[in-house]
Amino acid sequence: MSWKPGDRREGISSMVRVDQAGEYGATRIYAGQLAVMGDRTPMARMIAGMASQEERHRAFFDAMIARRGVRPTALQPFWDVAGFALGAVTAAIGPEAAMACTAAIETEIDLHYQQQLEELGAGDPELSEAVAKFREEELEHRDTALEHGAEQAPAYPLLSGLIRTGCRAAIALSKRI
Repeated sequence: MSWKPGDRREGISSMVRVDQAGEYGATRIYAGQLAVMGDRTPMARMIAGMASQEERHRAFFDAMIARRGVRPTALQPFWDVAGFALGAVTAAIGPEAAMACTAAIETEIDLHYQQQLEELGAGDPELSEAVAKFREEELEHRDTALEHGAEQAPAYPLLSGLIRTGCRAAIALSKRI
């Protein structure tokens, strides 16, 4: 039997591709924030801790892409620049805006990972376990951001809505391109 587009393995490859792209983008956002904020404040140290977790997530998906022969997104050079720019701009607005960025993105990633877990079921235990574990950490990031003033950012509803829309678009594009 030959493989056809839409087969389950293509769906799983798409999941791995978009998850690697997302974790890469997260590392770039935090890099942009830290480039503006420096590394000496308590807020910067907290962001560096979240960035370290995102780096671990990215390394897991990098290895999975290599091991499973999944084509990475062709948009990675764009996510490199866009992620760094988003992080730098939100940090330049202020610490609350940096936290608003994290809260918005992690809200979308929670929804994204939950959908993946539902689609995977018991079909790919390695991927399911990683997504479930990483989802818990992403929720911790969201909660930390909310506890540290995300909702006090200037124009929070607008900023959050724009970032969430961009995140959804990045997910959709990285699945396919």
